[in-house]
Amino acid sequence: MRRLLARRMKFHLFGAFFVSVGCAALYKFGVADPRKRAYAEFYKNYDPMKDFEVMRAAGVFESAPPK
Repeated sequence: MRRLLARRMKFHLFGAFFVSVGCAALYKFGVADPRKRAYAEFYKNYDPMKDFEVMRAAGVFESAPPK
């Protein structure tokens, strides 16, 4: 029974460390990188002036009335 807590604590600390690193890697490669690629793809062909004109024609802006 001697040093039981120390042995169990070491095991659980290493286990928690590896589980957290695994979760971080899964999030990075499963969520963050695909999201970055999607944003890059969207802004590759995005024309803000065209979008502004569409919103202006719809009457979204008070300071820029529709033509």
